Amino acid sequence: MSYVDGYVLPVPKSNIEKYREIATKAGKIWREHGALEYRECVADDVKSGEVTSFPQAVKLKDDETVIFSYIVFESRQHRDEVNAKVMSDPRLNDMMDPKSMPFDGKRMFWGGFSPIVEL
Repeated sequence: MSYVDGYVLPVPKSNIEKYREIATKAGKIWREHGALEYRECVADDVKSGEVTSFPQAVKLKDDETVIFSYIVFESRQHRDEVNAKVMSDPRLNDMMDPKSMPFDGKRMFWGGFSPIVEL
């Protein structure tokens, strides 16, 4: 079974193109270091819920949208190896500075997941 890292974050609508640019660069780096898939998805049909939802989870503001991202790896071990290479890749340095990020990283959340169904 594969392994998946998932991310959810708020991005100001005015920064979508800037976010797309850095996500494209980052995705190429992840793929170069071995990730099987790299996807960045912008909310299209995401509503606030009564109890919980993507907008509520990131404390979405009126001028923002939700990004849902995931990266697929061969296994948890493969993910750890790939991420170690990615995090030491100097091409990411300028993208990792919180002051230059086109979103509020404090409202981003992520985690690693072991699939229970793969079709």
